[in-house]
Amino acid sequence: MTAPVSRVFRWSTWALLAFCIAVIVWGALVRATGSGAGCGNHWPLCNGVVLPSIAQHKTMIEFVHRLMSGALGIFVLAWAGAAFFVSEKGSVLRKGALWAVGLTVLEALIGAALVKLHLVEDNATVGRAVGVGVHLVNTFLLVAAIALTGAWASGQERLVLRGQGGFAKALVGAVCAVILLGVTGTINALGDTLFPAKSLTEGMMQDRLANASFFLHLRAAHPLSALAVTAFLISCAVASCFLRPSPQVRRRAGWVIGLVCAQVMVGMVNFALLAPVGMQMLHLGMANAVWIGVVLWSSAALAEGVPRAQLVKDSPFAAPPQA
Repeated sequence: MTAPVSRVFRWSTWALLAFCIAVIVWGALVRATGSGAGCGNHWPLCNGVVLPSIAQHKTMIEFVHRLMSGALGIFVLAWAGAAFFVSEKGSVLRKGALWAVGLTVLEALIGAALVKLHLVEDNATVGRAVGVGVHLVNTFLLVAAIALTGAWASGQERLVLRGQGGFAKALVGAVCAVILLGVTGTINALGDTLFPAKSLTEGMMQDRLANASFFLHLRAAHPLSALAVTAFLISCAVASCFLRPSPQVRRRAGWVIGLVCAQVMVGMVNFALLAPVGMQMLHLGMANAVWIGVVLWSSAALAEGVPRAQLVKDSPFAAPPQA
């Protein structure tokens, strides 16, 4: 295990991650309340001015989100500078910080594009579905970059994929599955916002209408894929405890199992209550917690130097023979 860097940098990394999640959850409030155009078609200004009137709640919600996003950008730049200060050339800390800076810039550009292209409020086009999906993927990658940097700053070895055999493929598949599940979830949540139902019966009948939006036809995709991904994640987490018998891997595998089960229960409550705003925010917050858990667990299981179980030659998880 590598030597951890200063405690101040480690704590600042986890604090930055927590603030990033807060910005993301507030973004769910923006979407759920239809406040995406609260600042009009202006960016980065709000309604054409620096300090807009916040008499309308939609303007207030969107303006606060922009303030939080701007603050996040400043914090990321300052944190990245600190990463260069506490590490040496070629360090994974510097690489993680640079990825975070680049993804933060891209995050701002995606948000600006959504506003300028009018892919907000009651827009129910395919373009908006694609836009929110891309936004979600970039957000997940940004969160992963910060979380991985925090893990490396705490002494975790760098991630290695080569020579890991089928186990690495399984974990990469798990990571991709969580990303795809997040995309279906954000599109599903948008559909609930655009086409709210007054009862479960009405919600189930909406997609049977002749002129039903594709958002309604996709409603079943998220819960069904959630069950499949949950089963896959739990299987991989349990397997990792035996294939990579490290206390850290086992501990993080336990986190993943617990978070995934909790998220399933939150999703069921969200569905039963017809996706109220508060539950949508909680559901997205939990989705990011699951994502962070999966990133930290999989990176620990694939870290350089982690203990490996001895497998039979023909096992699908065995590493390929060395040349």
